[in-house]
Amino acid sequence: MNEVVSKAADWMGAARQLQPATVALRRAIHAEPELGLQTPKTIAKVKASLADLPLEWKSGPSTTGAVAVLRGARPGRTVLLRGDMDALPMPEDTDLPFRSTVAGVMHACGHDTHTAMLASAARALSARCDAIAGTVLFMFQPGEEGHHGARFMLDDGLFDDPAPEAAFALHIMPNALAGTFQSKAGPLLASADKLMVSVRGRGGHASMPHHAIDPVPVACEIVTAIQVFVTRRIDIFDPVVVTIAKIDGGSTNNVIPEVAHLLGTIRTLSQASREAACTGITRVAERIAQAHECEAQVTIERGFPVTHCDARAVRVAERAIGELFGAGAWSTMASPIMGAEDFSYVLQRVPGAMLFLGVCPEGQPWKTACPCHSNKMTLNENTLALGVAAHCAVAERFLGRGFEGWVPRGLRGRFETRLAPRPDESMGARRYLPRVRLGRGRPTPAAHETVLFDHPVGAQQAGLRNRQVELSGSPEIDDEIELHRQLDR
Repeated sequence: MNEVVSKAADWMGAARQLQPATVALRRAIHAEPELGLQTPKTIAKVKASLADLPLEWKSGPSTTGAVAVLRGARPGRTVLLRGDMDALPMPEDTDLPFRSTVAGVMHACGHDTHTAMLASAARALSARCDAIAGTVLFMFQPGEEGHHGARFMLDDGLFDDPAPEAAFALHIMPNALAGTFQSKAGPLLASADKLMVSVRGRGGHASMPHHAIDPVPVACEIVTAIQVFVTRRIDIFDPVVVTIAKIDGGSTNNVIPEVAHLLGTIRTLSQASREAACTGITRVAERIAQAHECEAQVTIERGFPVTHCDARAVRVAERAIGELFGAGAWSTMASPIMGAEDFSYVLQRVPGAMLFLGVCPEGQPWKTACPCHSNKMTLNENTLALGVAAHCAVAERFLGRGFEGWVPRGLRGRFETRLAPRPDESMGARRYLPRVRLGRGRPTPAAHETVLFDHPVGAQQAGLRNRQVELSGSPEIDDEIELHRQLDR
């Protein structure tokens, strides 16, 4: 226990020593924000700040993003840590001395802090590379704000060799107590799709609508019908949010336009609800328009997928944060957030988790502080050292222990291993009740097979190839049992 406390104190000590450099880099990036997939000035600042470190740099043709590779003294696992770099196309209305010098561009989502914290974590971990068994990948990513930067970096093959076995990211949150960390297993953030509907009628004089086909009231009817569809046809336990944020039609007061346009967003927490929403909205819009002798053209631009956190990765982070700052620094979120993140692309390929770090400015109530994407958003820079230390501790814990064997709260019973044939369909397999994952040796995605079974109480059985585990007890629905042990042949 003393060794654990000592390591945690060491990471905080290193982060505090690096705090002036962390803040300086954050402010330099904040003052000169860049948009989209091309952030050359930002990545140049990062590379200059880390130029003296034993890092291998990798980049691809699609973006200015880069991956810094830190190889430890001994072979081992590989973990990815990510920080995004791009800003938002919006004005900054703060009185910060380092406020944006680029008109109409602002770091209002904290990506300047994400980049600076990750750079300092790279320096802190590099200082101890002789004690590291494994590899750390530092992902400096542009294009998170709607530009799919993570997907481009993945497609460029920047994580193929070495391939990460776990991935973690930090995101600041002004509307949370400074110095606190939050996350949850399962869906953390929603998918985000852009909805565009064009309703075409027949233009005419506003005083004689019977000689025209007015698309404006039809468009308004579609707006309300979409909300009825969502509330009456979508499972409330797999929620969907559809917001029509813009209605556009017409040019003056006495002309019925030929076309009215709707613009909105679709947010979901599963692929099933995503497909149901997109199909249903299209059907509703087209048929309402048809009922009024109009034509509706529905376009849905697919955006980020659901950000899904692996339960094992969340547990790794929770334990690392608890050792660093005490149990009170961590809280498990009760529900997802309907915002979206392109770190979701990484988590589709690699088990991992995103964590939120509270950065509420000093002297402000966290519930009413200006949130991310506000033109007046500010934050408590003292919390950046906590983020640096958290990056280091999470990486160290995964490299040293991987996804440790664990049993969720509420699960009771004992576990035995023995050779046995795979269970067949007659045993009630292939249902949706408790999930069991079995791993042999160092866990990798390819070494796992998920077996679903349907026995609410008593002996539970699930097979991995020709191996089987017997469970005694009453697992709760959706509990995951991680048995990272070598199974005897």
